[in-house]
Amino acid sequence: MSRRFFLLILEGVLISACGVAAVYIRFAGQATEVLFDEKACLKLLLSVVVLQGSLYLFDLYDFSMIRMCLLLAIRIFQSVGLAAIILAFIFYLVPQLVIGRGVFFVHLLLASTAMTGWRLFAMRLLINPRLAERVLIIGTGPRAVDLAREVLARREEGFDIVGFVGNDPRQVGHSLINPRVIGTISDLEQIVHVYHADRVVIAVGDERGRLPLESLLQLKLRDEVTIEESAVFYERLTGKISTGQLRPSQLIFSSSSRWQHFYRRWRPVAGVLLACFGFVLTLPVMVLTAIAIKLDSTGPVLYTQERVGFRGQVFKIIKFRSMGIDAEVEGPKWADVKDPRITRVGSVIRKLRIDELPQLLNIIRGEMSFIGPRPERPVFVEQLQRQVPYYSERYLVKPGLTGWAQVRYPYGASIQDAIEKLQYDLYYIKNQSMALDTIILIETARIVLFGRLAR
Repeated sequence: MSRRFFLLILEGVLISACGVAAVYIRFAGQATEVLFDEKACLKLLLSVVVLQGSLYLFDLYDFSMIRMCLLLAIRIFQSVGLAAIILAFIFYLVPQLVIGRGVFFVHLLLASTAMTGWRLFAMRLLINPRLAERVLIIGTGPRAVDLAREVLARREEGFDIVGFVGNDPRQVGHSLINPRVIGTISDLEQIVHVYHADRVVIAVGDERGRLPLESLLQLKLRDEVTIEESAVFYERLTGKISTGQLRPSQLIFSSSSRWQHFYRRWRPVAGVLLACFGFVLTLPVMVLTAIAIKLDSTGPVLYTQERVGFRGQVFKIIKFRSMGIDAEVEGPKWADVKDPRITRVGSVIRKLRIDELPQLLNIIRGEMSFIGPRPERPVFVEQLQRQVPYYSERYLVKPGLTGWAQVRYPYGASIQDAIEKLQYDLYYIKNQSMALDTIILIETARIVLFGRLAR
C-alpha cells in the first residue's frame, strides 16, 4: 500500500470521527438515534469527500508540502474554508442533507484542528528513517549518484539509502554525496545482512561481468530482499524516465494489458467527442477572452503557428494571442513565464491556460489529442534533436492539449527544461493508460482553477 493511499484512508477515518464527535457534542444522549435514524453516516460521507477533495486541490497530498509547517497550517485552513463554502452551497440547495443545526460548524472546527495536529505529526513520521525501506545501491558511478540524489530529495516517499557497493576496495569508506561506499560487490550477501537492507538497486553502467550473479540469485531465491534495476526504481520514484539511463528495450518490452490496447484504439474517438463538448461548454469563456484581447492590444485575437506533431508531421496550432504583434520581430525565442513580450491579458490567460482553448479545434481535426507531449516549433525541434537524446521519441504519439510534463513541471525556457520535460513525456508514452490520463485531466483542472500552488 502506497503512503499516499494510506494517508488518504487514514484521514478519511479521522474526518469521519470528527463528524461523529460533532454529533455527540451537539445531541449528547440522542446522538446514537440521530446517527442511525437520519442516515447521518451517509451525510458525513459527503463531508469527508468534499473535505478531502479540498485538501487535494490545495496540494496537501503532495508530500513536499508536508515539510513546511506554517504553509501546511495555512493550506489546511484554506482547504477547510473552501469545503465550508461548497458544503454550505450544497446544504442550501438540498436542506435534507444537513445532519442537524450546529453539527456542520462543530465538525469543521474539529476537523481543521485534528487535521493540523495530525499532519504535523505525519510530517515527522514520514521522514523517520526507522520507518523507511532500507536501500542498498550497487554502483558508484554517475548513475548511482543521480539515483541517490533523487531519493534524498524525496525522503517522504519512504526510502533510506544505507550506502553504495562498488568494485574498487579503495573507495570503501569514501562519501559519494551523503551515503558512503560501505563495501565491495564480492561481499554483497554479508553487507545485506549487516546493514539489514530491504532493497538492492543495481545502478552500474554495464552489468556484464561486473555483477555478483550468484549472490544476487541467492538473495532473490531466499526472498531476503527486493532486487531491482535502477531505471525501474527511478521511474517509479520520480514519475519520469531518465534519458541518461534509458535503453530502447525499456520502451520496446514494456508490457500492456488488453484493456490498455482497447483504450488506446478508441481514445482518439473519445478525444474528438470530448473536444466537441468542451468547445461548446467553453464558448462563452472564449468569446469574453476574444473581447478582452481586442480591447487590451492591437492585432488579431487568434494566431496560428507551425508545430511538429505525430510522426514529425508539421501542422498549424491555433491559440489566443497572448503577446504583442511584434513579439518575434527578432526571430523565434523560448517563451518564459515572465516574458516581457506577454500582454496584460496574455499573462492572465496563459496562467489559466485559456490561451490553449482554441486547440480544441486541432483535436477535432485530428492533429492533436487531449493528452500527450506538448507540440514544439520546428526550429526548436531541430535544435533539441541534435542536443537531447531520444527527443524524437516524443512524436510516437499525438501531441496533446495537456500532458504529464505540463502537470509535473512548470514552463520551460531552456535546453535543460526541455530535457526534464522529455523525461516526463517518455514516462507517459511508456505508461499511458486510462488511469494516468484521468490523473492528468484532474491535475490540469486543479491547476487551471487554483494555479500551480505547490510546484
